[in-house]
Amino acid sequence: MIDLSRALRTASVAAGVTRGACGILRRTKPEGVGERKNYAGRTVDLCPGPAAVLGVAAGALTADPGTRGAALVATLAAGACGAYDDVAGAGDPRRGFRAHLGALRSGELTSGAVKLFGIGAAGLVAGALLKERPADKVLAGVVVAGTAHLINLVDVRPGRAAQVALAVGAPGLLRGSLAAAPMGAAAAVLPDDLGERGMLGDCGAHALGAALGVAIVAGNGCGGLLAHAAALVAATAYGDRVSALARGTGTPLNSPV
Repeated sequence: MIDLSRALRTASVAAGVTRGACGILRRTKPEGVGERKNYAGRTVDLCPGPAAVLGVAAGALTADPGTRGAALVATLAAGACGAYDDVAGAGDPRRGFRAHLGALRSGELTSGAVKLFGIGAAGLVAGALLKERPADKVLAGVVVAGTAHLINLVDVRPGRAAQVALAVGAPGLLRGSLAAAPMGAAAAVLPDDLGERGMLGDCGAHALGAALGVAIVAGNGCGGLLAHAAALVAATAYGDRVSALARGTGTPLNSPV
């Protein structure tokens, strides 16, 4: 049964830290640094991304004790890999796993490949902290990494990633308070995202998704993990195809996949 008071506290801490961190980053960052053109060609800053990472991490510390370590590992690693891609991958037209793995076969290590392997490894570590059976650990890693990718995959228009994070997290509240951390951070950045003042970027979107993935893992057994993993793999394959089509037609996206 849901611990409403803990969930509310977790969401409040995550939202408060996210808003505060975003404000501090905006006031202190050098002019022109950490900015990007969105799908409509408007200049927005990336401050909501690292702010969301800090907010989710702070919120996770107040969530159910058994989930805290895994949530911190997944959130911080996914945020760091996403931040690297935001910086090193800026301007890279390649999108989707196929493009980045193709570059790797040619001897080029892209920022997208670093993100793929880094978040995958973090997912496996988080799974190992939460589950006992080897098969469950592997499925958990797929779910954490897959959910991180899913939230980034939908970040193609203002507010989309935060809204999907809220929708994905809501059912998880029935099984524990951890889902309230990414939901609180997502709610905090949503006004700026919808107002096209800032965007989550790969940093924030992957962090929200990774934390949601940990919440899913914590609340499911083998059957649930298998179902979620299968759905996420299917979504990834579909998203890879859409990314390839967008690259071929020049469709503008909020951030590279």
